[in-house]
Order: sequence, then C-alpha cells, then structure tokens
Amino acid sequence: MADARRHAPATARNREPILAVLSRVLPARGLVLEIASGSGEHAVAFAARLPGLRFQPSDADPQALASIEAWRVDAGVGNVLPALALDVEALPWALPAGIGAPDAILCINMIHIAPWSACLALLEGSSQWLAPGAPLVLYGPYREEGRHTAPSNEVFDASLRERDPAWGVRDLESVSAEAAARGFALEEVVAMPANNRTVVLRRA
Repeated sequence: MADARRHAPATARNREPILAVLSRVLPARGLVLEIASGSGEHAVAFAARLPGLRFQPSDADPQALASIEAWRVDAGVGNVLPALALDVEALPWALPAGIGAPDAILCINMIHIAPWSACLALLEGSSQWLAPGAPLVLYGPYREEGRHTAPSNEVFDASLRERDPAWGVRDLESVSAEAAARGFALEEVVAMPANNRTVVLRRA
C-alpha cells in the first residue's frame, strides 16, 4: 500500500520556532483548530509536545487530507483528531458535532498561497467561532510598512504571483486592519527564521 504521507521540508525547519510561540500563547488545555494543515506534519508534532491540547487538523485538498490521516495514524498521537474536510471560504464553517468550539485557531503558510478572499474568510470564520480572549495564530511571510522584509521574500512574492496573480505575500498592516474589523487585537509579531513572522491575534 502506498504511503500517503507528504513531506514538507520547511516543517522540519520551522516547527520548533513555531512551537516556542505556541507554548506561550495557546491555552494549556482545549481544542486547537488548524486551518489548511497541508501535509499534517505540524499537527502531529505540536500535539506530541502539547499533550493538554487536542488538535483538529483540516484542509480542502483530498490529497492533503489523506496525508494528514496517514501522519496521524503513523504518529499514534492520541490528541490529534481525524482530518476534517474544510474549505476556509465556505462560511459558516461546519465543525464536527461533539468536539466543541475551538479554544484557538492556527493557520500556517496559507494566506500567501491563496486569494485575498481566503484570508478574509479565515478572519471571518475565526471571529465566528472564537470566544473573547482566544488566540488566532498565523505564520508566514509578510510585507511590513509596504516593504518586503528581505530580498528573498520579494523574489518569493514574484514567483507566487507568476503562478497565480491572486496569490502573494500580504501586508501585515492590511491583515491586522481586517482582523481588527472582525474583533481581533494584534497582540504580538514574532520574527522567525527564513524571514517569516508568527502573528498572534487575540479575540477581543
């Protein structure tokens, strides 16, 4: 039987720095909904290190869902729930009955490899599900004050827009403003390896 697990090389490089932030900003216990989980490697890695939390990975892509499930089974981590088919733009989000509302939402490397409408839907859906005080944590590259944070990000942005004109590295200020319009306060922006940022938003 073919192994459905996908391998994202960046995961091995960024999971420890992301985990360091999550360990500070996530609640000690509760449910973390991960949007656009991709390969599923992050979910199993974080769940193994944060045993007080349950992780609900999700994705819209069938191959990604198969990879998430394969990683979940292979890792044998009991606090990762079965992969959920979820299109971030299909509002309102339908979450499985019985798991409860998420206590935090995590989204890694999605909003630059998706239309701007996906970012808006992420913020809207998160505002509908998260209670006051709950965190929404985003990870990826951003422009700041209208400029790229490194030449490599400018090259990456151009390559994204070549693949799809609707994609691209987003302005942090635009994301923050749209989040504020949906009841989120920008709590923290953490510089990460490879010129990425972890952005912590908190539901007001």
